[in-house]
Amino acid sequence: MKFPVRQDTAEALKERMQKCGLKEPDIEESFTHSGGPGGQKVNKTATAVQLRHIPTGVTVKCSRTRRQAMNRFFARRQLCEQLERLNSDTTQELTPAEKRTRKIRKQKQRRKRRSPSKEQS
Repeated sequence: MKFPVRQDTAEALKERMQKCGLKEPDIEESFTHSGGPGGQKVNKTATAVQLRHIPTGVTVKCSRTRRQAMNRFFARRQLCEQLERLNSDTTQELTPAEKRTRKIRKQKQRRKRRSPSKEQS
């Protein structure tokens, strides 16, 4: 499988897929219209990629870029992350994105508690 990324990046993805037990025949791939920013191009072409890992039933949809080949690469990377999260023994390990999301939620809750309510005035 060729992706429009550097050779070492593609090799790293291939190794990661092998490490988490992800094989190409186990992946069901479909393409849809992505929508969102990108204008007429994304509305007319099927650039979004949806991957389904048949043995586990895990589904991932990626429409990050306007290029289908890049979305295929990113979707496979997301699928590896999902499977690694499923297979990990400790559920406490969070990805950097999840850590950032939790931090922002905590900050919002703190602000909510500190700020005076508008209904009291």
